[in-house]
Amino acid sequence: MAKSNEFFLSRWFKRAIHGSAQEVKDIMQEEQVETPFKTMAKNFFAKRTVRVGLTGFILIFLFVLIGPHYWVLDLSEQDSTLTNLPPSNNMMSIPSALKGKVRDIAAGRTYGVAVDTDGEIYTWGHTKITEKIDVANIPDEVKAVDLVMFAAGDDHVVAMDENQQLYVWGNTRLQQANFTSDMKKGMKKPDESWNIIQLEASNQFSAALSSDGTLYLWGNTNLADIKLRKEYQGNIAKVALTSNEYICLLKDGTVAYTGFKDKGSPFAAIPEELKNVKVVDIASTSSTVAAVTEEGKVVVWGNAKNGEKNIPEFSAPVKKLYGGRFHYVAWLEDGEVLAWGSNKYHQSDVPLSLRHNENIKEIYTGNFQNYAVMNDGSIETWGLKGFLLGTDGLGRDMLNRIVNGGRVTMTVGAISVIIATLIGVILGGLAGYFGGTTDLVIMRIAEIVGGLPFIPFAMILSAVIGSRLNPTQRMYLIMIVLGVLSWTGTCRLIRAQILAQREMEYVTAAKAMGIRETGIVFRHILPNVMSILLVSLTLDFATCMLTESTLSYLGFGIPLPTPTWGNLLQGANNSIVIQQYWWQWVFPAAIFGVCTICINMIGDGLRDAVDPKSTER
Repeated sequence: MAKSNEFFLSRWFKRAIHGSAQEVKDIMQEEQVETPFKTMAKNFFAKRTVRVGLTGFILIFLFVLIGPHYWVLDLSEQDSTLTNLPPSNNMMSIPSALKGKVRDIAAGRTYGVAVDTDGEIYTWGHTKITEKIDVANIPDEVKAVDLVMFAAGDDHVVAMDENQQLYVWGNTRLQQANFTSDMKKGMKKPDESWNIIQLEASNQFSAALSSDGTLYLWGNTNLADIKLRKEYQGNIAKVALTSNEYICLLKDGTVAYTGFKDKGSPFAAIPEELKNVKVVDIASTSSTVAAVTEEGKVVVWGNAKNGEKNIPEFSAPVKKLYGGRFHYVAWLEDGEVLAWGSNKYHQSDVPLSLRHNENIKEIYTGNFQNYAVMNDGSIETWGLKGFLLGTDGLGRDMLNRIVNGGRVTMTVGAISVIIATLIGVILGGLAGYFGGTTDLVIMRIAEIVGGLPFIPFAMILSAVIGSRLNPTQRMYLIMIVLGVLSWTGTCRLIRAQILAQREMEYVTAAKAMGIRETGIVFRHILPNVMSILLVSLTLDFATCMLTESTLSYLGFGIPLPTPTWGNLLQGANNSIVIQQYWWQWVFPAAIFGVCTICINMIGDGLRDAVDPKSTER
């Protein structure tokens, strides 16, 4: 009996204890106690539009924050050979049918041309020279012959068939296809004197060298020095073309400037170290020339502004030297391939697979692209693949300028809204708490500032003061102008909130405890209106970004070449840009629009989250 009573009491005790705990748990699930911050966060993240806006803004913010470390801004950047290129990533996309059958490759400005062992012609990359001229449109007469040699220039292609006939296509409006009388005579009746062993093409002019040392030059004589001194004719072993001149390697192993500019040319002054040695090879970039001596030493001279004279140490003598627009490639006798000079588009980043590789058959170098054909028929490439967002009218990468322009626009917007918020909070807090004369004076000042025509006033102030400042100082001026003229809305908001809060019991208690008036305003009342202030700050951030971009778009903001999203859109004033170069305004407008919409979505979400009436239990 005693045991049964004991068992009954034990069961009753467990049921009572566990039952009461379960009841408490059920009550807590039904009536969850949450802090205001948790409730606000829950309401904020409950909306899908807010999550999308927050995600989009964070991605754009990280893009413009981290991006400039990878896309480094160069304010002096411009290249006339890369202007107005559309978005692309195919400048080294060699057709698969060409692999294993390469006869010759010519790398041009942004394109490549090749012929295979079957005589088939291939083109790739951005082949358009103008809206109507495209080097991919190969003439029928060229397709009908068997080509054996190519040369690609900035705007045209020169080719030779097995019968020593020359062909030119692409841009031929500036005499690029006007052969000289001697050339026409040689092609009409080819003999030993017309045995072309080298073809070269550059910017609107070309060159052909025969086996007997005769050099033929033709093209735009107004742009290039393509005259030749008669005493050198018949003694030329190789020619190298720059953007508007040329240099020759003579048969006796000396280098000579055979043009007519003499002292006016940076290439006419042959370095002293080349005068008593034998030169075995020459190459050129756009503004420099290089020579390889018999001992394997490389000497570079000319306007070397892109590191062309930073010659690396060679592990073996140079077998052959090639020149791009701003870089050199050296193929050494031990199979190693080295490159130096400009590396902006990775044209000097030789693949590791080509280090000490004895299976290289031939190397072809263009302006920014490089091709290494291997003995097994495979092709290694390195250099400029293209521009994902295209280029502008000065040849600048739009992706680079959008990334760096976004950082400037966001920085200006953030600093401006911080300045406006500080002024608005201080003046609004004082006006709302003290009232009376203080409120009257501050509100009249706010009305005067708010009554100013904002955009015209900012334009006048920027034009008058900004003309005396450099771009960096002008950026600071824009921040200050936007901040000083944008505080009135925040001031009125804070004043209205503090007028309501100052009658609360906690304010009366703080006064009774002897806390200073400013302490009550900024340490007790202001934290209670911080959520509403955060909403206002978010929306004002987007407004300041839009205002800065408006000023830059109108030409009164941050001046070029410093990029902002606003002045990137300034080119949209041009109808030609709008119609033909859509990428120059679509991408800046798209990322700016998306960023602004995301910020407004976040602001709307915050406003709904702090409003207790927006969510019903």
